[in-house]
Amino acid sequence: MTAQTPAHRDPERLWSIGAIFVSLLVAAPVIAVGVMAITPVENIWPHLINTVLPGYVKTTILLMTGVGFVTFVVGTGTAWLVTTCRFPGRSVLQWALLIPLAMPTYIIAYTYVDVFEYSGPVQTALRAALGWTSVRDYWFPEIRTRPGAIFVMSFVLYPYVYLTARATFSRQSAGYLEVSRTLGRGPWSAFYSVALPMARPAIVVGVTLAMMETLNDIGAVEFFGVNTLTVGMYVTWLGRSNLGGAAQIACIMLAFVFLLIWLERAARRRQKYHDSSSKQRPPKPVSLSGSRAWLATSACALPIIFGFVIPALILIQASLLFYEDALEGKYLQFATNSLLLSSTAALTAVLVGCFLAYAHRLSRNRVVQFAIRFSSMGYAVPGAVLGIGILVPLASLDNFVDGLARGLLGFSTGLLLTGTMFSLVFAYLVRFLAISYGTVEAGLTRVTPSLEMAARTLGRSATGTFIEIHLPLIRPAIGTAGLLVFVDSMKELPATLILRPFNFDTLATHVYTLASLELLEESALSALTIVAVGVIPVILLSKTLQPEHS
Repeated sequence: MTAQTPAHRDPERLWSIGAIFVSLLVAAPVIAVGVMAITPVENIWPHLINTVLPGYVKTTILLMTGVGFVTFVVGTGTAWLVTTCRFPGRSVLQWALLIPLAMPTYIIAYTYVDVFEYSGPVQTALRAALGWTSVRDYWFPEIRTRPGAIFVMSFVLYPYVYLTARATFSRQSAGYLEVSRTLGRGPWSAFYSVALPMARPAIVVGVTLAMMETLNDIGAVEFFGVNTLTVGMYVTWLGRSNLGGAAQIACIMLAFVFLLIWLERAARRRQKYHDSSSKQRPPKPVSLSGSRAWLATSACALPIIFGFVIPALILIQASLLFYEDALEGKYLQFATNSLLLSSTAALTAVLVGCFLAYAHRLSRNRVVQFAIRFSSMGYAVPGAVLGIGILVPLASLDNFVDGLARGLLGFSTGLLLTGTMFSLVFAYLVRFLAISYGTVEAGLTRVTPSLEMAARTLGRSATGTFIEIHLPLIRPAIGTAGLLVFVDSMKELPATLILRPFNFDTLATHVYTLASLELLEESALSALTIVAVGVIPVILLSKTLQPEHS
């Protein structure tokens, strides 16, 4: 046994060293943004503070706060209804409430602007029905405003809150609510004083995710004319040609992200509830009747209608009218680009996620574990920030290699990494590694350590044990991780806009380009394809939810 111990330790040490190297590589874009912000070529920080930066910060805070509030109300309210009440359509609505998650924010923004603007079908129908001839004859809310953006984005992002709140409500013991009722609390009072405080940490997680997605968005806010920090970063970089200033704004965005993460963890740390009862009884749904039943049905159906049904019907109608033009154009090429890019990113993320998850399982070194955890923070970093953090280091590396080749070999290598699919795949890896890593790690936790110990005592190395024992057992988790990364890569817009190769478009960038030119109908088939792909993991996710107590 003593002869085998070094042989067993060396592979484990290699896993640890490899994990630290991969983690540093994945964290490099965030570090690069910080370095560029500290050492800009032209420091416009004072100019930003005195001019546009306060406006960007204020608009971003108001937008995130508005989306956070609406998603909290809609997500928590619908989760409570489907968990504790029985009403018509509940069996369908409890999983259909997740469907809007498949609709990217920029696509729903394009569809709602197309419907509610002056020349859209809603205002056109009103003018025809009531005899109005111009905008001076009536008042209609302007959709391209911050409240419009909050309304539209909230009905896509509320499922984050619904999912976490529903999971918590369904696990709460009915005994707590029964005790509160015996003490004279009514149904709503019991909800506010007992159920809601106990679910607070989980709800904060969902609201935080929704606010992070709001911060990351570029397509919707730009289309609505809402100047957030993300829009300001693009304007500073591309409009004012100042990369250092863009990196400084990116650092403020990172500060927002870290603040949200700190608030979310503080909520979980300060609010801890433990069920000391030996038996837990899930809350038994109360049957509603009459107007209350139909009000509950309407309250749960409206978010689905606003968040998915209306925009999906608009896209389907436009796709049927313009599908021939789309097929004769470059739709198939854009779809092929998206499929190839997303498949490569999913495969890469799964491989790296498996490597890091198993390295974390093997290592007891705190440095290794911290490095792995830090590498999975990329999902919280906005795609636009990652785009800058990846583009500049890759460009510097390309210039270094080119200069070396010119000096030693007498020829130019050109751009080997910048503006290639490699940069896009790397960006997707950094952005979505947390999904892959988290899913695979969850699968590994279900593998009993005794199987691993048995394999090691029979002479299997760490690598051999992972390949022969763990991989077959975590195959479902690997498949789920790959699917989730694939779908998110199909929808990713900010990083793709910055890093895509010249004359290379995906379905997401194609939709963004045409919608920016007010040509939504021509992009409808591409947008519908993205939505259809996004529905797949939502359906799979709905099946994992535990059935309600009937």
